Amino acid sequence: MKSVAIIGLLAAAATSAVAVPMPAPTPVRNFVPLKNAWISGASAWTTSKREQFANDITTPQLWAVTDNLNQAKGDRSPDQWKPPLTSFFCTYAKSWVQVKYYWALSITSAERSALASMLNTC
Repeated sequence: MKSVAIIGLLAAAATSAVAVPMPAPTPVRNFVPLKNAWISGASAWTTSKREQFANDITTPQLWAVTDNLNQAKGDRSPDQWKPPLTSFFCTYAKSWVQVKYYWALSITSAERSALASMLNTC
């Protein structure tokens, strides 16, 4: 869990350009929102598998983010919301693809288009 906190704090700063002082109580959130996962295939999973997804530390699924950034993103997918810093588009898109691929979750054509656009910044 320590590595998640470190990665998350870096992610919080990178996505919002806000310095997150150590040891600020920064909430950990699901990168691919649970609602998005549900409509992308998680609805067919067992309760156990959904719990594994919600607590996954093997993929970039858990991120520490500021409350403001979390509220702005909400349950939105990449076609509906992008990080405020374009310099973070590449990392954001790669992380989204990695989580969706690992968990065999579907993506919409709008998601695919937005991800392709963000990946072009890599």
